[in-house]
Amino acid sequence: MNGIVCVNKPDGFTSFDVVAKLRGVLKTKKIGHAGTLDPMATGVLPVFVGKATKVISYMDNKDKKYVAKFMLGKKTNTLDITGTVIEEKKSYVTKKEIIDVLKHYIGKIKQVPPMYSAVKKNGVPLYKLARQGQTVERKSREVEIYELNCKSFDENLQVGEMEVFCSSGTYIRTLCDDIGTELGVGGVLTDLTRTMACGYDIKQCKTIDEIKLLNDRGMLEEFLLPIESVFCSLPRIYLDKKQEIMFKNGVKLSLKNFSEIYGQVAVYGSKFLGIAHQFEGRLKIDKLLVEDID
Repeated sequence: MNGIVCVNKPDGFTSFDVVAKLRGVLKTKKIGHAGTLDPMATGVLPVFVGKATKVISYMDNKDKKYVAKFMLGKKTNTLDITGTVIEEKKSYVTKKEIIDVLKHYIGKIKQVPPMYSAVKKNGVPLYKLARQGQTVERKSREVEIYELNCKSFDENLQVGEMEVFCSSGTYIRTLCDDIGTELGVGGVLTDLTRTMACGYDIKQCKTIDEIKLLNDRGMLEEFLLPIESVFCSLPRIYLDKKQEIMFKNGVKLSLKNFSEIYGQVAVYGSKFLGIAHQFEGRLKIDKLLVEDID
């Protein structure tokens, strides 16, 4: 079994828990995921099965979309509702103030990774240091938020919901904390659903129970996404039979045979062959994948 299954990760599961569960369901060790989600988060978690695991590394730096719920008037050590409250203030923020503040976070911004994160300091994940009661200096990182919209805000309860479209590496917990800090009352993330990751939408996702049922009925392979779906955003070029043989044998094809080739491309012959890019006027293979999906 080779392909990609989009899982709607349940609350309380780590991304590794999902992989471990599916490893047992599918009876395979060759399985992995892209785009780690916190245990409290739900939503899109692409899981790669069999030979599809060879392209997980190509899922780095992919944009993501979230629906995030937040509460003002609290600060916690984890920056979300699961943590220990370290500060509380009475909050009287209005929806208009929320909308105005959100505008400050659209575009390229700097974020300091939270202590409870998988970012490493001298080879040790920050969350391990945090669990030991340590707080260490972290370097800020640049991320980009393309869209940030307030879906709702209850001024009586001081709770709201926002939609976020952002670059990989953006911490939504940090965003809630930064917004709350700017408003002077603190803020925490209370619920998070990832609605898009690595080019896959939540409408394509199935629950773990649905995946198990499909597998038990021998129908799961019909629902697996092909390996080429990872590269669906790339421009395509098509090779004739002779060019396909040459490409599969590692020959750098002359670009004069192709028009308007820029950057990385997905290469097709009789089927998807792999990905390539321009190099000194020729088409150079980045990764040959045709054998991996036969």
